[in-house]
Amino acid sequence: MSKKLVIFDLDGTLLDTIADLAAATNYALRTLGYPQHDVEAYKMFVGNGIGMLFHRALPEDARVPSVEARMRELFLSYYKDHSTDLTKPYPGIVELLGALKSHGIMTAVASNKYHEGTCRVIRNSFPDFAFDVVYGHREGYNVKPDPAIVFDILSDCGIQDKSQALYVGDTSIDMNTARNAGLDSVAVLWGFRSRAELEACSPSHMVTSPSEILDIALK
Repeated sequence: MSKKLVIFDLDGTLLDTIADLAAATNYALRTLGYPQHDVEAYKMFVGNGIGMLFHRALPEDARVPSVEARMRELFLSYYKDHSTDLTKPYPGIVELLGALKSHGIMTAVASNKYHEGTCRVIRNSFPDFAFDVVYGHREGYNVKPDPAIVFDILSDCGIQDKSQALYVGDTSIDMNTARNAGLDSVAVLWGFRSRAELEACSPSHMVTSPSEILDIALK
């Protein structure tokens, strides 16, 4: 029986956002006089929300609440105007979303990116597609792998049988989110983390192309 809902992580799963995230964080670091990082380094910094991104990007002796708060202000100011400069869907994602919709399968986004930023990049990157539910990190909620965001999506979509939903992501955080929520998981290999990291989490499925997700959802 095919799935009724596919829940996607955002950064590293639907969208290649790393260059814009790196640019915004490097802007904040540069403004405060701290060393910057190359884009590749950010693939290990992201995934747990922007608070942890700043913590990881800052020198160890600068990881204090006042500096991280200033990083947040600078990052948000820059990212608001530059969040989609280089961000784009991964090849095959737009086609996958269209195919899921054509088969009557609902789609949702569950991201640790702050909610406003999540909605903004989705509007800009998928102007012709409407997800059924989109949630970024909201005030008062724990970030993934806490499953609360997934439970809200299941409720909003009227899904009571968890076997009818599939969770798709690119990091161990995502695989643990799926496990904590009791959902089958799909690990994608085009994102920010390594095959070894994903294999260690024993995902239900592992894919190298978006079209494979459609096959899994239709089984």
